[in-house]
Amino acid sequence: MANDYEKRLLRVLDYVYDNLDGDLSLDTLADVAALSRFHFHRVFTAVTGEPVAHFIRRVRLHRAGLELLSSDATVAEVAAKMGYDNARSFSRGFRDAFGRTPSEFRAHAQPVAPLRLGTSGETQMYDVKIDDQPARRLGVIDHRGPYIQIGEAFEKAGSTVMARGLGPHLGAMLGIYFDDPENGAAEDLRSAAGFEMDEAAEIAPPLREVRLEGGKHAILTHTGPYTGLAQAYKYLFGEWLATAGEMPREAPPFELYVNPPMDTAPDDLVTLIGVPLL
Repeated sequence: MANDYEKRLLRVLDYVYDNLDGDLSLDTLADVAALSRFHFHRVFTAVTGEPVAHFIRRVRLHRAGLELLSSDATVAEVAAKMGYDNARSFSRGFRDAFGRTPSEFRAHAQPVAPLRLGTSGETQMYDVKIDDQPARRLGVIDHRGPYIQIGEAFEKAGSTVMARGLGPHLGAMLGIYFDDPENGAAEDLRSAAGFEMDEAAEIAPPLREVRLEGGKHAILTHTGPYTGLAQAYKYLFGEWLATAGEMPREAPPFELYVNPPMDTAPDDLVTLIGVPLL
């Protein structure tokens, strides 16, 4: 029965992400899940930990933030795309969630090139340390497409582990990024989203087991919106590795998310980028 509920909820997650500007009423989503309206809401809330309306609002606003930072669409156009009746209600909800209006968010969080410090010509530094990392066992959901859209895979991974009662076996939330976004089409980028799990946890589809080797790593600490991570990667691979005289291993980098984006302001998000070293 638990696996049956899991499949139903994953259908709902797919539907929500594919229809953010469409009908996401409780009746419609209950039909997608093939459950009664009453039972669907109770099951969804029990498994995900939040009411359906809160989940839809959170996903819409998160996707709206990505749209604001990655497109030239007007605030009204973004509001319509996210299913809001008008820009005013969208702006009010966005400000309540992020502490800024959509226009302020776009102006403040748009990633920029590293600042130059005075007349020294030195690039702004990130905090990078060489650290011995443990081996990790992960349960992940694979994602193919722009890295900025990996949030859907994280939602599916989170719902799956909660539906299976795996909470006591979970560790950190991590993303693995297999391809260089500067070298290939965005729709072909491969990544995976999931959680560290102990050896007692069963990892079964749609989750896939991934094991990350431990050992010597470069660990960069990034504080701020996820939209700034691309610049951190450029610094790490383009400047730090050469300056430090280190060579990366033939293994993908990972991101470890220290605090959850669901209840953390974008400016306060802390992400560790890990690059395996020889």
